[in-house]
Amino acid sequence: MEVCADTSKIPSDEKEYALRPLDLKVIAEKTADSETQRPTWSGRLEFILATVGYAVGLGNVWRFPYLCYSSGGGAFMIPYLIMVFLCGIPLLVMEFTVGQYTRLGPVHALAKVCPLLKGVGLATVVISFVFSTYYNVLMTWALFYLFNSFGATLPWKSCNSTWNNVGNCSTGFRGNNTHLQSASQQFFDHKLLEKSGGIEEAGGLRWELFGYLIFAWVIVYLCIFKGVKSTGKVVYFTAIFPYFILFALLINNVQLPGAKKGILYFVTPVWSKLFEVKVWVNAAAQVFNSLGIAFGSMISMASYNKFNNNIIRDALIVSFTNSFTSILAGFVIFSAIGYMSHIHNLPVENISTGGPGLVFVVYPEVLSTMPVFQLWAPLFFIMLLCLGLDSQFATVEVAVTFIKDEFGPKILRFLKREELLTLAVCAICFLLGIPHVTKGGIYVFQLMDHYTAVVSLVFLAFFEVVAVCWIFGVPRISFMIERMQGKSANIYFCVCWLLLCPMLVLCILTSSIIQYTPAQYGKYKYPVWAEWVGWGISLVSIIWVPLGAIHEIYRNKGSFPQRLKTAMTPTVDLDAEDALPEKQNLVNPTSETLFTSIA
Repeated sequence: MEVCADTSKIPSDEKEYALRPLDLKVIAEKTADSETQRPTWSGRLEFILATVGYAVGLGNVWRFPYLCYSSGGGAFMIPYLIMVFLCGIPLLVMEFTVGQYTRLGPVHALAKVCPLLKGVGLATVVISFVFSTYYNVLMTWALFYLFNSFGATLPWKSCNSTWNNVGNCSTGFRGNNTHLQSASQQFFDHKLLEKSGGIEEAGGLRWELFGYLIFAWVIVYLCIFKGVKSTGKVVYFTAIFPYFILFALLINNVQLPGAKKGILYFVTPVWSKLFEVKVWVNAAAQVFNSLGIAFGSMISMASYNKFNNNIIRDALIVSFTNSFTSILAGFVIFSAIGYMSHIHNLPVENISTGGPGLVFVVYPEVLSTMPVFQLWAPLFFIMLLCLGLDSQFATVEVAVTFIKDEFGPKILRFLKREELLTLAVCAICFLLGIPHVTKGGIYVFQLMDHYTAVVSLVFLAFFEVVAVCWIFGVPRISFMIERMQGKSANIYFCVCWLLLCPMLVLCILTSSIIQYTPAQYGKYKYPVWAEWVGWGISLVSIIWVPLGAIHEIYRNKGSFPQRLKTAMTPTVDLDAEDALPEKQNLVNPTSETLFTSIA
């Protein structure tokens, strides 16, 4: 059996509705979408910056370096780069293809590609909305640190402040003294969070963080309320500026004593780690999460490309930039950690840590000892803001545009202006984010992140890959590319879509189930009721997949096998003349168009 079918055999006559290869039955239907003008990006650079800004986020700064040193150092680069080529690039091309060809967001695009799994599209909207309610809390923390970094001394440097527990506070890292906490850790726990004993102890609002949360949402709103007109301008700064800071920090860090020690710890291979399945699963999961597969935003952004835009070239640029940023951030972080290990005469492994603690505890401690910290500290936290804001733009606009496209006339009849709709969505996200700025908020944040960004995302990614790669089929994907690019996909992409990508995603899903561990924050273990709440958060998005399948089978006619066959038949019009570039009515984006539209 051929991996990529000969797409030249697919009839081009729009009137011919015979069965296509692999029992392809094209259902050409005239919808309102095909008769309206579809906006496009004003330039290729704008699309690339938007997708790069979305893909490159805070996870590149804290998750990748931690995974690298804990999974074999330089040896981790081998499975990571293999997964980029076998999983990351092909899946990104797949999402770009679906979005650019259908000119629809994930809800309608995936419903046409595979009606049976149409719920996957709606699930991506839900998971993006849930993600946006707590992700902005990270921007709140970054703002808190930013405004506390303007001073003669950094407040997390000493143990002489009112929030310090002097009895177990250390001005350095604790080393083997497990009863001690660094001044930086105590600033994070006792000043920023005013952390309570657990999720069952809300402890009241942190009013200072509450104010910063409002400020963070004001920034997001001002960047997206005019759609592409405002976001398109902002992304030129938020996507590019972090690289100036990363390079500046790297140049500064490598000149510090001990930097070489940290870099060698980061890149030195531990070859035995390559024989551990968990390392390969971590590499695949990192690639998958960092590129934003299954969040729906990549499909949405690609839907505003011109029909013949070179999606393979763009996918390579985005993937390379994302991986390059992760590796660059690793050198920046570990050169600084090596410097700290030199100062405190401690092994590197006693200093490095994973998660938010790497950028909100360890690196602030590093900044406090650097020459000219008054410059580097504010720049570092501005960089964190830029990295986070790009991802926040995309997830919020997913929800905004879905509401506008599905209920636009009714909503606008009440709100009158689209800017008020954006304001309403931001306000709802802000209200749902308030529990994260209570004194027990860190426990709520960790619970949400574990069951949204880990559990839900893996399930949705699996169903999306099954829907597009297996049910819709590789020959159809290849044919879409041929219509847009003038040549079909090569054997590399076809083999990845048919075998490698589904198998890798299945391995990640299986490993996640086998190695499942309940959420925890440090040594704190959540009560049973909190675990049930976490699973409820996961089901909020996952539940739409089976509900969509049941609804699609129920609405079809005939016996169950006939209903199932109809539900698995794509309704993408592969032969209609409307798919040709010269038949499209394309205009530049207006303020009515958000760059991550869902429908």
